[in-house]
Amino acid sequence: MALLAQLRRKRRRRSADGQMSMLDHLAELRNRIFISLAAVVVGAVVAFYFSNEIIDFLISYYRNAAKNPHVRLKNLSPVDAFVNRLKVATYGGIVLALPVWLYQLWRFVTPGLNPKEKRYAIPFVISAIVLFALGALVAFLTLEPALKFLIDVGGSSQEASYTADKYLSLISLMIVAFGLSFEFPVVLVFLLLARVLTVDQLKKARRWAIVGIFLFAAIITPSQDPYSLFFMAIPMCLFYEGSILIGRILKR
Repeated sequence: MALLAQLRRKRRRRSADGQMSMLDHLAELRNRIFISLAAVVVGAVVAFYFSNEIIDFLISYYRNAAKNPHVRLKNLSPVDAFVNRLKVATYGGIVLALPVWLYQLWRFVTPGLNPKEKRYAIPFVISAIVLFALGALVAFLTLEPALKFLIDVGGSSQEASYTADKYLSLISLMIVAFGLSFEFPVVLVFLLLARVLTVDQLKKARRWAIVGIFLFAAIITPSQDPYSLFFMAIPMCLFYEGSILIGRILKR
């Protein structure tokens, strides 16, 4: 306990001007990354226990898109089934640990904010969780029409027969991509709070921002289908306008 208290005192040590040294920043970053990774591991263990049920749920979208309730995914290696469960568990751990690593992120950046801005910690974490969940929900709503498009685009000469590894990777990346893209307003509002950006700058860059959003959505969507692109880009454009409105309220 004494050693732990000593480490904490060293981590919080300030230089003469009241700022943390570079070594203190690195120690703080290391500890927060360690806490975040530990939370991900715990979440992954929980997700692994339910991974078979999660896989069955994800395959149901493929069956609906293919209009075949008996369709099954293929494994090409004896270890694929176990690796697929580990993959699902890893993504599940990242999602389940979301409140922890978002809070650790906020705690790491708060020393650069003034006391009035630090009070946004809880709204930051809650809004980030809600927006990630909303992004995941939109990904699931997009999933079936996106799969149907990918199945039909090959025409009658190509049969859709997916391996479990490729399919689960696609779905997992779609959920993560939509979840992270829906954090866009949180990033913008934080930059406004930190005075890195201003409302006037956001307004002037509106046209270029919209072009950039559509390019970003076209690149980041793993399925590369038009449904996913528009379901991601349009909410991000609305979030951009919402960030400008919030910036006006905060007078940034």
